[in-house]
Amino acid sequence: MAESDVKVLGSWSSPFMLRARIALHLKSVNYEYIEENLLESKSELLLKSNPVFKKVPVLIHGDKSICESLIIVQYINEVWTSGPSILPSDAYERANSRFWAAYIDDKWFPALRRVLVAEAEDTKKEAIAQVEEGLVLLEEAFRKFSKGKAFFGGDNIGYLDITIGCFLVWIEVIEKYNEIKLLTEAKTPCLLEWVDSFSSHGAVKDVLPEADKLAEFGVKLRAKILKARATPN
Repeated sequence: MAESDVKVLGSWSSPFMLRARIALHLKSVNYEYIEENLLESKSELLLKSNPVFKKVPVLIHGDKSICESLIIVQYINEVWTSGPSILPSDAYERANSRFWAAYIDDKWFPALRRVLVAEAEDTKKEAIAQVEEGLVLLEEAFRKFSKGKAFFGGDNIGYLDITIGCFLVWIEVIEKYNEIKLLTEAKTPCLLEWVDSFSSHGAVKDVLPEADKLAEFGVKLRAKILKARATPN
């Protein structure tokens, strides 16, 4: 895209980076995407823009840097008020959306990550069970939030759609390499339908990574993590 006063620092494999880009697309905001190679070295711009955590994504708006994916999504929603609102207008519904987003990031995603990097089979099985349990809870949350419509946000993609939707390709990769199904017709029929609606949405489909490419990256990432574990401090 053309140069603008809005930039996103990200890595193509980062699910959290997707949150920022999807939110910008929903709001029809032009921006420049800057790719970071996190497996090799971090750019000076990234280190300057996020000196505390030194990670992506970072939204640069003019001379301001905004860090942490969900904070970025909320910022985008508040600054660019045209287009669909990402967060519910009702205060109670907003609070519930933030509660479930915190659950996804603080409890559900760590279990998903453990499936990818677990060395022991029993550890992996325990993590898979936690992921499946979380998806059942999110199935119930979807029924409540969607009110019979296509998305957590109702007629359009909202905060929770973005929060969990960024992990869909990683779920696909984990399913393939572990020969399991995390999303099933028996336990999560609504989420299965939602996956198709979310993935084909105009704000999403062009930024989701290819599953095979992501799987290759996952193998490298796993090897790097296991090597780090084996290296004495």
